[in-house]
Amino acid sequence: MRLFECGALVPGCDWHTRADNDAEIVRRTVEHLRQAHGESVIRENMIDNIKSRIVEETKAA
Repeated sequence: MRLFECGALVPGCDWHTRADNDAEIVRRTVEHLRQAHGESVIRENMIDNIKSRIVEETKAA
């Protein structure tokens, strides 16, 4: 299981998501950034930042 924690990008945000693949994590995270943080434009470097912070859940525990 893969894990992403928003606090890695937005300090103080405790939102997180788990999925079997990185594409689903990125999709959920982009949706979260738009709804919770008001991001209207998600640039390619933001996608790269999200991908670089996705970890195996066992490593994050």
